[in-house]
Amino acid sequence: MNNPFETINQRLSNIESLLLEIKHKPIEEEKSENLTVKETAEFLKVSEQSVHNYIKKGFLSAQKVGRILLIKRTDVEDSLKEVKSLKYKRT
Repeated sequence: MNNPFETINQRLSNIESLLLEIKHKPIEEEKSENLTVKETAEFLKVSEQSVHNYIKKGFLSAQKVGRILLIKRTDVEDSLKEVKSLKYKRT
């Protein structure tokens, strides 16, 4: 029969090694809050023209900064959750 203190020490050392591993892991690059039209198109896997059409139709909201359109990542993700098919819309 094993000594219970040895088992506890072994588990604590395993926990310690896991915590050190987590501590020394490289921090993943945070995703930017705003996306350009090109980045949004790559994210959605559509063309840039499609993104412009989504903005015109009101599916996506964008802010114009100079000549650049910026779209919030959260708006893109929210719009994906609320996908509504216009083709099958009841009249």
